[in-house]
Amino acid sequence: MSRTLRLALTSTVLAATLAACGGTEGGSDDTTTDDTTSTDDDGAAADATGGDGTVTLYSGRNEDLVQPVIDQFTEATGIEVEVRYAGTAEMAAQLLEEGENSPAEAFLAQDAGALGAVAAGGLLQELPQETLDAVPETFRSADGTWVGLTGRSRVLVYNKDLVSEDELPASVDELTEPQWEGRVGLAPTNASFQAFITAMRVLEGDDAATSWMADMAANDPQLREGNGPIVADVEAGTMDAGLVNHYYLYEVAQEQGVEVEDLGSALHFFSEGDTGALVNISGIGMVGEQADGEAQLLIDHLLSTEGQTYFVEETSEYPMIEGLGAPEGLPALEELQTPEIDLNDLEDLQTTVQMITESGLL
Repeated sequence: MSRTLRLALTSTVLAATLAACGGTEGGSDDTTTDDTTSTDDDGAAADATGGDGTVTLYSGRNEDLVQPVIDQFTEATGIEVEVRYAGTAEMAAQLLEEGENSPAEAFLAQDAGALGAVAAGGLLQELPQETLDAVPETFRSADGTWVGLTGRSRVLVYNKDLVSEDELPASVDELTEPQWEGRVGLAPTNASFQAFITAMRVLEGDDAATSWMADMAANDPQLREGNGPIVADVEAGTMDAGLVNHYYLYEVAQEQGVEVEDLGSALHFFSEGDTGALVNISGIGMVGEQADGEAQLLIDHLLSTEGQTYFVEETSEYPMIEGLGAPEGLPALEELQTPEIDLNDLEDLQTTVQMITESGLL
């Protein structure tokens, strides 16, 4: 295993362990906090909310993906957002370590499991009912502490010259068969893969998940550090196929300046409730007791028509609010034949990471 993969796994294990322990009281000596002060330009926003005109956001999502919509919020409200970017697991671990002394006012995560782990640590506050009602019940927490911002479907991305349509599997179970040996890319240290395995545990049991990973490991998968490298290699023809989130192929098309249908690779959506058809969310929760409503204003913006349109048009993710359709070229969210699973059940990261570590996939 490469040093980079070891570091990524260590970060995830730390997040899972801290989630299981429920966090600590007080902050970490290794955590630094930037002081934030309101400026004259922020005066109107500060006056309107009774706050200081700033929001501290911990983001487990990539800066390139979310900074533009955050800038959109600042332009609309005058409220500055101090963003700390890192992997979702790392941000969750930091929040749980800092406990009640965390400077964070909101946590934007890559998946429901990380949000659930932080909520289990008692750090997320219940959101207003109006905010919860804006998002379908399927894509928000049962205790009202987080909401989905975007939907992302698990898919098989495949190279159209290397995989014929009649070869495409009906289920992820088929990827363990001999004809797929050495052809499939996986990202075992990535949060979305871990959520997928957790979903398999919930739907089929730990024994089934253990067997699937062992069979995949025996089938010589090509391991990468994330979804992006898998899609890049499939598009380049150095890998036949890989399990990823759907929107990464659209990133490649955007980078190349072409329509997604003109790429050398395409998306295969699993059907009939297969675990491979899991739709997870990126989501957000409000951290700790807050004297002002500025973090809530940020959440409101991300769930507004303007904010959701950004995600549909710029990141090709599914919107969470009514009135907006799917990104161009994708099936409607309600048309996807997803497994019946409660995203609130994906918070057990510790066991999943341990199982992946022991599976032979790393």
